[in-house]
Amino acid sequence: MKILIADDEPDLLSQYRTILEDKGHQVTTTLDGELCVLEYSKKLAENSDNPFDAVVLDYSMPKLNGLQTAKEILGLNPSQRIIFASAYVQETLVDSIKNLKQIVELLQKPFSLQALVDTIEDKNIYEELAKLNVNVQNLMDLNPTHAQIRDYLEALRKIQKAKTF
Repeated sequence: MKILIADDEPDLLSQYRTILEDKGHQVTTTLDGELCVLEYSKKLAENSDNPFDAVVLDYSMPKLNGLQTAKEILGLNPSQRIIFASAYVQETLVDSIKNLKQIVELLQKPFSLQALVDTIEDKNIYEELAKLNVNVQNLMDLNPTHAQIRDYLEALRKIQKAKTF
């Protein structure tokens, strides 16, 4: 798989790259959201389909945060698979629903390197999330409560737990 990762912590990027390359994946890394969007745009111009099988974004980054980066990338390619890495998964979920109008995959920091590999390699989880997205517009129209968001979050966690444990 071809994977693009943006994180402002060089040590984490190095660990992510090492484990994913050891599994045979092609990994491109960037240190901030702005560089991530530039790299994505460059690869998209070279390959008009999906240039990456997955884009992993740290939620808190300089220049462009994860949400802003995802918005830019999804503007270029609405079908791109996005995975957020965040310590604050509930806030990340709320922001992604409100701003991206879709649910993205989430990895709660800190996570094991194996959990990263399992999430990236499991394309079925993306299909399950697409099923959840059927209700996202209804949720947006309702101006979601925290309880509704929590229900979506629990659904996401169940999907991830079933796939990574």
